[in-house]
Amino acid sequence: MPDWKPLEKPGEAAESRLIRAILDGSFEINSSLPGERALADMLGVTRPTLREALQRLERDGWLEIRHGKATRVRDFWKEGKLGVSIALAEYRHPLPEDYTTNLLTVRVLLAPTYTSAAVRNAPDVIADYLNESSAPGTGETPDAYAKYDWGLHWLLTVHSGNPFFTHFINSVRRLYEILGKKYFQYSQTRNHSSKFYEELHFCAANGLAGEAEALAERVMKESRELWKVLVAGANE
Repeated sequence: MPDWKPLEKPGEAAESRLIRAILDGSFEINSSLPGERALADMLGVTRPTLREALQRLERDGWLEIRHGKATRVRDFWKEGKLGVSIALAEYRHPLPEDYTTNLLTVRVLLAPTYTSAAVRNAPDVIADYLNESSAPGTGETPDAYAKYDWGLHWLLTVHSGNPFFTHFINSVRRLYEILGKKYFQYSQTRNHSSKFYEELHFCAANGLAGEAEALAERVMKESRELWKVLVAGANE
């Protein structure tokens, strides 16, 4: 049977087309979109459907809807929100070279704190997740590693006791999935993460919160530098 994806709804199709048009420069940053009637005709949707799409794009930081004035295309690099980051990963090819590096840098800053707190608060839960039988093996796909890794960081944030960490990790889940597959395409990154899971399991099983914090900081930095080396080698 064909592996068909569900058809886009009119509002989703309009949103996707507008994002692509902004990214390819058809609608330049700080320019004004055509009027509502003309834009709806261009996109082949009704005006109510267009308004819904525009409101979602405003929410994510692509557009500024100004009552009585034309809708402005925002400078999404400076005014965008997490929705912009996710859309960039889905629609922009190739991505800026430092895009994945920047996400890895965020992990360097956050992961040590929520990892140590989770090991302190719920060591048995973390150890169970990292059990050797549940962790991805050497033959697993990049997709499997990406899903497992996101699940680990989600669990660590949940048991850190700070809901802001969890809200953040939830908001970047789609971005994590897209970039995670790219990151884990290399055997070196998969092996590096497998070693991290083993060492973190030891910390959790023995309630070593301080050691878990130091481990997370070291490994997150190593992950970032490893990615840089691998990408540089692939571009040579």
